[in-house]
Amino acid sequence: MPSPQHEQIVAMLGSGTGLAALTVVEQRASMEAMFSLFSIAADVQVQEVNADGVLADWVSVPTSRSDRVVLYLHGGGYGLGSRRTHRELASRIARDAAARVLVIEYRLAPEHPYPAAVADASKSYAWLLSQGIAANRIAIAGDSAGGGLTAATLLALKHDRIALPACAVMMSPWIDLDGTGASAQPGGADDPMFKLEGLRASGKLYAGEKTKEPMASPLYGDLQHFPPLLIQVGTRELLLDDSIRLAANAKRAGVIVELQVEEGLIHVWQAFGSDVPEAVTAVKKIGQFIQRWIA
Repeated sequence: MPSPQHEQIVAMLGSGTGLAALTVVEQRASMEAMFSLFSIAADVQVQEVNADGVLADWVSVPTSRSDRVVLYLHGGGYGLGSRRTHRELASRIARDAAARVLVIEYRLAPEHPYPAAVADASKSYAWLLSQGIAANRIAIAGDSAGGGLTAATLLALKHDRIALPACAVMMSPWIDLDGTGASAQPGGADDPMFKLEGLRASGKLYAGEKTKEPMASPLYGDLQHFPPLLIQVGTRELLLDDSIRLAANAKRAGVIVELQVEEGLIHVWQAFGSDVPEAVTAVKKIGQFIQRWIA
């Protein structure tokens, strides 16, 4: 049963008017304000860096190992989110994975539609390699659109014959921009975060008529030779079926995949701060998974 802290956030989200009536600029500001409520610990270090033209933050804690790196791709429907919105979550991943986390500021739609985000994520990964960090010392992680972007980046790297990372983590990944999964249909999920119409509108805003291209919707991608995957999703999510289908596709392709489906939890609960027990537990599992594959 979800904790009172989790349910308090559910109630807060349910009482709001939502983002649909706001302009993109207003939506971005609203997301920044919401995530600013989650403060980072005093020992977290944040250093801005230019990753070959992509602005990014190195997020680390005193126990972060210099030779274990997580490339983090934030969520926000490809149109919202930033290094700032996901800094607290990145700091907890850094702590539990004993790693440095590079949170990138990939270009956002509608100003920069698909495939700009994929290009920026791939460029940032190549930059890490150019810094002398071996591919088998890197994990890629992301939430929601950033989870889909994680899969899309793996497809792009594979297409370009670039060495893939040691593993990848996807939290509530959005891998089907058209929202065709059963959980996305009316009555399919009790999701306070967003509705099918908004999901599809964001997909169109990002990819236009290219929503079925594999690097836009990795549901249609060839996952062969992918590194080990960890997928986390809650049962109240519109995107529950995205995770289930992605895990099934990965298994059929011979990929090592761990699917963690959490009863009663909502979209990207991992980002709800260290006061929410489920967020703490989920990130500990992420840290354990990363450390297992980057020993």
